[in-house]
Amino acid sequence: MQIKYITPQSNWQDRLEQNGFGYHTDENNVPYWIEEYYYSISEPLADEIYAATADLWEMCLKAVDHVITHKLYDQFQIPLFFHEHIERSWENDELSIYGRFDFVYDTVEKQLKVLEFNADTPTSLYETGVVQWQWMNTYFGNSRDQFNSVHDRLIETWKEAKAHMKGSTLHFSCMRETLEDLTNIEYLRDCAIQAGIETKLIYIDDIGWDGETFTDLEDEMITDIFKLYPWEWLIYERFALHIPNDMAQAQWIEPSWKMILSNKAILPILWELYPNHPLLLESYFDEPKGMQNFVKKPLLSREGANVTLYINNQIVEATKGDYGDEGYICQALANLPNEGKGYFIIGSWLIGQEPCGITFRESDKRITTDKSRFVPHIIE
Repeated sequence: MQIKYITPQSNWQDRLEQNGFGYHTDENNVPYWIEEYYYSISEPLADEIYAATADLWEMCLKAVDHVITHKLYDQFQIPLFFHEHIERSWENDELSIYGRFDFVYDTVEKQLKVLEFNADTPTSLYETGVVQWQWMNTYFGNSRDQFNSVHDRLIETWKEAKAHMKGSTLHFSCMRETLEDLTNIEYLRDCAIQAGIETKLIYIDDIGWDGETFTDLEDEMITDIFKLYPWEWLIYERFALHIPNDMAQAQWIEPSWKMILSNKAILPILWELYPNHPLLLESYFDEPKGMQNFVKKPLLSREGANVTLYINNQIVEATKGDYGDEGYICQALANLPNEGKGYFIIGSWLIGQEPCGITFRESDKRITTDKSRFVPHIIE
C-alpha cells in the first residue's frame, strides 16, 4: 500500500454534490472526502482482504450460533424480552443484506487483523459503491480498477431478497435530519427499486402501531422494513415491546440476530472460540488480563466514542462520548499503519454474504471516529 497523488479538478465539490454526495466537507470546512490522493494497493492484497472477509463471516456465523445455543445474552446486555425474537430471526434465516468488517494491516505481523464488525447499521456505503467508483472513472477512465462491486452486488442481493419478502412493499427507515443516513438509505432503496421491489420511505418516529401490526402514515401494514437505526437503540423505543408481539411478524432488516455481531462482546467470544487465530486480536471482557498494550471499548460504542488506548498500561489516547455503562471489552493494540497522511484502517464490505468492496478511513490519531477521512483506492 502506498499513497499516490493526482491533480484534483477545480470544481470537484460540484461534481460530488451533483451526484448526491452532500457531506464531503464538514461545517468547519474540514474535508471528509479526500479528492487529491488515493491508496494504491496490489491485487494480492485485494485477494487477501477478500479471503479474510469470507473467513471471518463464517467464524461470525458460528459465533452467533454459539451465543444463541448457550444463551449468552447477558454478556451482550440484551434484555430478556427480546431473546425469543433473536432466536426466531436466526432459526428463520431472516434476510441479512450487508455488513462491514474494519481491518487494520498490522505493520509488525504483516497480517490483517479485525478490529470490529459493523454488522447492523454500517454507513459509508454510498461513498464506497458510487462516489469512489465515479472518482476513479473521472481521473482514470477504464484504465484502472478497484476492489469494488458494491453497487452490482446490492442490486443482485435485493433481487434475491425479493423472493423472501413477506409482503409486496419494502419500507426503508432512518432518523430525520441526518444527511448521511438519508443518503445511505436512499441509495439502498434505489438499488432495491432497480431490483424490482416496491418501496416506501418512512422515518423512525412515523412508524405506527394499530394494536396488532406496525403501520406507515397511510395505515398500510408494515411486513418488511429495512432500518438504518441500531437495534440497541430500537429496543428501547416506546414501540419496541410490540416487536415480539407483532401479529404480522414483520421482517426487520438487518435481522435482530445481527444485534449479537454488532456488539463488541462478539470479539472476546471469537477469541474464545478461535484462540490465536491470525485474523483476530486478543480480546477479553472487562479486564486486559495481562496485556500491556490494549484498547478499551464499550460494548455499544459507535464512531469511536469512549474508546481508551493504552501503551505500557498508560493512557495515550482517549475519546469522549455517552457510552460505557453497558460494560467494556479489552482488545490487544494492533500496530496501525501510517503512510504519511495519517493512521488508516480498511473497511471490507460483505453484501449478500459475499465480500465485494473496501474503504480506507484515515485519522490523525489512532482512534477512528466520525471525523476520520474517506480516501479512495486503486488496484495497481
